[in-house]
Amino acid sequence: MRTVAAHPFGDPQTVEVARDADDPAVVHVTWKVGAADDLTLLGIHVGVLPEDRVMLDGAIQYDDGDAALVQQAPEVHSYLLDHVTVSAGGRDCPGEVAASGDLIADGADLVFTCAQPAATATVAVSTLTDLHPAYRTLATGPDGQHQVYGADAPTHEWSLGVTSTGSTNTTSTTSSTGSSAALQIGGVLGAVLLVAVAGTLVARQRRRATPTPNP
Repeated sequence: MRTVAAHPFGDPQTVEVARDADDPAVVHVTWKVGAADDLTLLGIHVGVLPEDRVMLDGAIQYDDGDAALVQQAPEVHSYLLDHVTVSAGGRDCPGEVAASGDLIADGADLVFTCAQPAATATVAVSTLTDLHPAYRTLATGPDGQHQVYGADAPTHEWSLGVTSTGSTNTTSTTSSTGSSAALQIGGVLGAVLLVAVAGTLVARQRRRATPTPNP
């Protein structure tokens, strides 16, 4: 057992928001805690670990077995589902903890099933900010989206790239890519034609400028 201090200014917790590869009505949120002492602090908060782990000076006694106890505890799963929520189309999406491994390295996979496929989803994250308002969560989403959650910014709307029919919206990308390629090809062909025409004109001018020898 070792003594450490909780540090909301240390390694931040992280969240990854992703659409399901097979079901466009399902949203995945993978949550990872920032550091081992934060994990112990969460375990104490939900009653999985004893309160005497917190010393008088505020330091926390962390044990190597804490991770296994916390990651599988139903109380922690309930905490995550209370502090990570998803809504789409003005309706809440019910969630469940589908998997929970090493909460530092692998995280917990929270799966939310919405009523229908949605192009956007509002994800709220307030984990650990109820323990200290300085905690932050670095979040990433589809197509390079990112957000920093905090006590002053607990919600964010994410684009999921899903059409109303439930398929991934690639039409506009394909169309624009095709148009761009066509324009580039057209530009190359146009340049070739201009060079050919210019060469012909230069050749004609040279023939006209060359004097005809007298017999």
